[in-house]
Amino acid sequence: MTKLSVNINKIALIRNAREGNLPDIFKIAQDIEHYGADGITVHPRPDERHILYSDIPVLKKIVTTEFNIEGFPSDRFMKLVIDNAPHQCTLVPDPPDVLTSNTGWDTIKNQNLLKDIIQQLHEKKIRVSIFLNPVEELVYAAKETGTDRIELYTGPYAQKYSKNKKEAISLYIKAAKIAKKIGLGLNAGHDLNLDNLKYFNENIPWLDEVSIGHALISDALYYGLHNTVQMYKNLLVH
Repeated sequence: MTKLSVNINKIALIRNAREGNLPDIFKIAQDIEHYGADGITVHPRPDERHILYSDIPVLKKIVTTEFNIEGFPSDRFMKLVIDNAPHQCTLVPDPPDVLTSNTGWDTIKNQNLLKDIIQQLHEKKIRVSIFLNPVEELVYAAKETGTDRIELYTGPYAQKYSKNKKEAISLYIKAAKIAKKIGLGLNAGHDLNLDNLKYFNENIPWLDEVSIGHALISDALYYGLHNTVQMYKNLLVH
């Protein structure tokens, strides 16, 4: 069964609209685990518009499933990750002013940078995943960086799914098969939702993990958080 990691950035965004800790993201993280999620993901950005850097040590102490911190490996981000040693660090090539993640790494041009960053993380026994577009040569180049996994950026899949789902997933299947062949673990994330998740998971049944935040939290407004986590989990059963 593919694991579900829930990104709680949007919960933190609501909290930050007012002073204080309402909603309480720490209790919600624990509740999400209790409701059946296999992990908690956060993506602290330089402007701290949702997850705060000060949230990370607290989450590190209370998360009992898998804790995944994702983001661009700036000096500040790297210190945060190394100091708190999550189970997994997902490296994302986000410039500081980007609204949301919108592409993966060029693992050819950034080969040396990624090798250095990954070595630092491995020294702290942190598993590493690289955010990646479904491009065959980039998957092969990702292997050379020393990463443990890749996370396929599924934004384009989600955009094309309603028009032609078979075409939408074709490049992802090719990239996933290469990752499997060369011994890379496989994650996926971005715009996966209740409509498109099951098809993606059925066609790439060796997925290790999906990370879902925006859609899941939006669905929770209608279905409730407990029900929503279970709905997403049910789509990941093979």
